[in-house]
Order: sequence, then structure tokens, then C-alpha cells
Amino acid sequence: MLQTAQKTSRGKKHWFHKEIPFHLMLLPAVILVFIYMYVPMAGLVIAFEKFIPAKGLFGDQKWIGWDNFIYLYHLPGAINALRNTVIIAFFKIVLHLLIPVTVSILLNEVRSAAFRRTAQTLIYLPHFLSWIIMGGILIDLLSPSGGLINNFLGLFGIEPIFFLGSNKYFRFTLISTDVWKEFGFNTIVYLAAITNIDPTQYEAATIDGANRFQRMIHVTLPNLRMIIVLMMVLSLGNVLNAGFDQVYNLYSKQVYESGDILDTFIYRVGLIDAQFGVATAMGMFKSLVSTLFISVSYFAAYKFADYRIF
Repeated sequence: MLQTAQKTSRGKKHWFHKEIPFHLMLLPAVILVFIYMYVPMAGLVIAFEKFIPAKGLFGDQKWIGWDNFIYLYHLPGAINALRNTVIIAFFKIVLHLLIPVTVSILLNEVRSAAFRRTAQTLIYLPHFLSWIIMGGILIDLLSPSGGLINNFLGLFGIEPIFFLGSNKYFRFTLISTDVWKEFGFNTIVYLAAITNIDPTQYEAATIDGANRFQRMIHVTLPNLRMIIVLMMVLSLGNVLNAGFDQVYNLYSKQVYESGDILDTFIYRVGLIDAQFGVATAMGMFKSLVSTLFISVSYFAAYKFADYRIF
């Protein structure tokens, strides 16, 4: 018994000395996350106060309970911003799953390595451009007077379309341009997962008479199931994040009806109108809903797909 206990103790000490360098490497990131993500949560108290900046965060502020949330519910534009956020975020989440998976599978089937590497580089490049730069490019491309896209449509007799100034087209423009900019990054993730698939599975399927399409369906897709579930679980936490950077750089007052989202609404209410309590209430509501969605999606992934992140 004593020898077993001593062996266990030595094993724990060995594990501790082996793992401690990795924990020390992680420590700076943990500290930064704590400082910038958890410490600011103390400011959530503003959501329940009639906040006056001159008195300070911990000053003698007037406590008003749920009044900011009630006021927010009746505030013109709040419900419309929530609706736009859910619609835009939903289509972005779906397309950011479908398109990268499809493109990665198709690229994996390309026999020319040079073409595959070139295609990967080209579709990945927009990811590195900020939305400030991308916004300027899109404004030039989509301009109704002289834009490349409208000039091309004019060859077929189609009247110029005001993509960034029409409520009919603005939401579609947001979704499509965001997918175009970001799907290359997710494609790399899925391609990396495909390279880890055991080649003997493809060989066995070929011996059984499966063609290339059948190997894609019955070998590649099932092996991607776990990474798809992971990406879906992580993306559902962003169901109320429709992309502030993108929308702020592309929208204008004339498309508030179809393009105003929670983040831009909070920005106007909090920083422009200086209603800090109301803006904090909206941000708190958004965070709670996102937490709920990611918790439910994680539970569903474990329950129905037997998948765990931790």
C-alpha cells in the first residue's frame, strides 16, 4: 500500500513538473482575458442605474432597477435592430458552415496541387483585409454610377442597382460580402481536418466500387462531422453578432430599416446619445442571449452527436 501511494505521489509530481511550463505559457493570455473580459463586467451595474458619468462608476448613482430595460423595449428602432441582427446573423452562420465545407471538399478533390494552393491563397486573402479597407473597395465596386458590378449588369440591359442604399438589397449585400471575405479562413480549417482522414478509408471505399462523389459523401463528410459540430457550436454564440465593423462601414440612415443591428444601435444610443444605462442594458441582454444559445447548442451537440469540447 505504502509503495503504491509513493508511486502515485511521484507520478503526480512528474506530471506537475511536465505540465507547469505549458500553464506558465498560458498564464499571460489568461491574465489578459481576465483584465479585458471579466473585470469590465463590473460595469454591468450601469444597466440598473440612471448613470451620470461625472459621479463615476462607483459614485452615488440613482438605482432604477429594470427601468432601462423597459425603456429599451419601447425605444423606436430597438425591435427592428434585434430583428435585423437575428436575420443577418442566422444567414451568416448557415452560409459560413455550408460554403466552406463545400469548397474544402471540392478543393480536396482537385488533382493539381499547384491549382489547389493558388485557389487556397486567393480565397484566403480577403480575410486579412480590415472592413475599413474592404468597405472602400465595396463602395467603389457597387457604386450605381461607374461601379464595376453595375457596369457589368448594364451589359445585359439591367438598370443600376444601389446595393448600399436600398433596403431591398442592403441585407443581401451584407451577408454575401461577409461570406466572400471570411469563407476562406474556415475553408482552411476544414481542409486541415480532411488531411487527417485515414487514407485507407478511401482505399477501402474504392475497392468496394465507390466513385469520387460517393467517397465524398460516405468518407469525407462523416469524418468532418466533429469539426462541423464544433464550428456550429462556436458560431451559435454569435447569433446576436451580425458584424459591427462591416455594418458600420457600409450602412447609412437610408438603410436603417434593413441594416441597423444591435451593435450599431448600441453605439448610437450609448456613445452618440450618451444614454449609457440603456446601452449597457442592451449589451447585457445581448450577452445573456448569446450565452444561452451557446449553452443550448453545446448541450445538443453532446446529447445528439456525443461531442464534447472539454
